[in-house]
Amino acid sequence: MVITLGPELESVLSDVARKQGVAPEALAIDVLRERFLDHDQRLQARDEWEQGLLDAARECGVSLPDSALSSEGLYE
Repeated sequence: MVITLGPELESVLSDVARKQGVAPEALAIDVLRERFLDHDQRLQARDEWEQGLLDAARECGVSLPDSALSSEGLYE
């Protein structure tokens, strides 16, 4: 399958990929996988305790770098 991106989407994808240090193609595949594959197929709980963890889990975005948590980073 070949997907043709418009210039605006290609630019944004390239910028985000560069910031994350990955290839644009890898980022696009990861985003499509997250969007379209059923999360239940990737993670199967082995017991009630794991199921409770999976039920409580939620997407929280990206984690902050250590520098952002320093006293100087908090004010930048």
